[in-house]
Amino acid sequence: MKFPRPNFQRLNFALKPVAPDPAQQLFRLKAVERDIVLPIKALYIGILIYFLYYSKWYSDLGTAREIAEMMVDRFFIIYGVINVGAAAFLLIKRRINLARAQRVVFSVSLLDSFFLAALTVVTGGFDSILYWLFPGLIVRNAVTHPGAKPQIILNLTVVFSFVLAGALDELTMRYDATLFELPPELPTEPILLRTVVLLLFAITCYGLQVLFERARLVAEESREFVTRQEQLRAAGRLAAEIAHQVKNPLGIINNAAFALQRATAAGKPMPMEQLEIIREEVARSDRIITELMGYAQLAEGTVERLNLVEEINRAINVVFPGGVYRGIQVKTDYGSDLPPLLMQRRHFSEIIVNILQNAREALGGNGQIEVSAEVRDHFVRIEIADDGPGIPPEKTQKIFEAYFSTKEKGTGLGLSIVRHNVDIYSGTVRVESELGQGSRFILELPTRTFMRLRK
Repeated sequence: MKFPRPNFQRLNFALKPVAPDPAQQLFRLKAVERDIVLPIKALYIGILIYFLYYSKWYSDLGTAREIAEMMVDRFFIIYGVINVGAAAFLLIKRRINLARAQRVVFSVSLLDSFFLAALTVVTGGFDSILYWLFPGLIVRNAVTHPGAKPQIILNLTVVFSFVLAGALDELTMRYDATLFELPPELPTEPILLRTVVLLLFAITCYGLQVLFERARLVAEESREFVTRQEQLRAAGRLAAEIAHQVKNPLGIINNAAFALQRATAAGKPMPMEQLEIIREEVARSDRIITELMGYAQLAEGTVERLNLVEEINRAINVVFPGGVYRGIQVKTDYGSDLPPLLMQRRHFSEIIVNILQNAREALGGNGQIEVSAEVRDHFVRIEIADDGPGIPPEKTQKIFEAYFSTKEKGTGLGLSIVRHNVDIYSGTVRVESELGQGSRFILELPTRTFMRLRK
């Protein structure tokens, strides 16, 4: 009988944390540390000042315990000074850098674990009432440090600090019992049980934090789907309205030109050459409008969650089918953790395919094309470079215009479609090229909807 093997890949994916948006992460960090933890810690430190310096809250049991209490007193001074500095950083600074704030809070969280352990040593060790503060530290670490590495480090430190505090308390009690010939005191609570509870609490908090972040991500993506679909529908309606408004006067002009031509044929003097030019221009305008009407189909289809690597590879296979263009080498370089793009698959395919086709035609059957993709903030940056002849400087600003082409038989629509599709999703496209050194097309597509300032 064969038992099914656990799917560790799915388990790894399920436990892999989803990092919050930097702005949300900074807001969460400030809300928890500045608005919740700081007031609680101020009360906590005030109580400790009273008990450490104005009230005899412990009894003199012997040399080892007195040494431990003296070390706690000195540790408290260091602890208080560092916390005052951290509080000043969070309260005074108007603009807080996320990375710096994370380092400060991470350091203070470590210090909190060790100081609580020091207090636990002199308040009963494994039996200390302060044990119930350790789960609070675990929750705080899970909220302010959603990343796997810092959260695991901090929460394992919390568990280790509790075990270390209990062990040190045991050592001091045994030393004092030996020194004064007293019967040793054994902890009333099972040590292993309390340690396991802390470990399970840390694991549970980590799992819940991952689930909450994944739920947030799904909700954000759902809103993105709706927003982008509405954008495409609005663009489609606008394009259809423009095409309708422009085609009507063009039809009237065409009919008038035809009537004038007939009048001339009847013997009336009429500049036939000018009339023919009018008809040619009308026909050309009609072709342009017909192409523009294709944009009215933007409302058709649905926005999908596209895997960037899969879509780029699919476009490469379309432009360079296996065994056909042997003289052209295509190299790819994809960054790690590329986010999905919320787009219509047809739009993204048109962007990549048109640029790759331009590169293929520029190489003339021999050369190299490099395709790379990486994520920068909320944008995916895609670069497609070739080592072809390049584009003249005076033409680089015109290649995205409709019906402008550097090729004899080119339609001039490929790159205009690229720019149009990129603009729909608030992205940018530009080209860098020098004669004899090839061309590089640079695309930036947002991973979420927002207004982008353009230079």
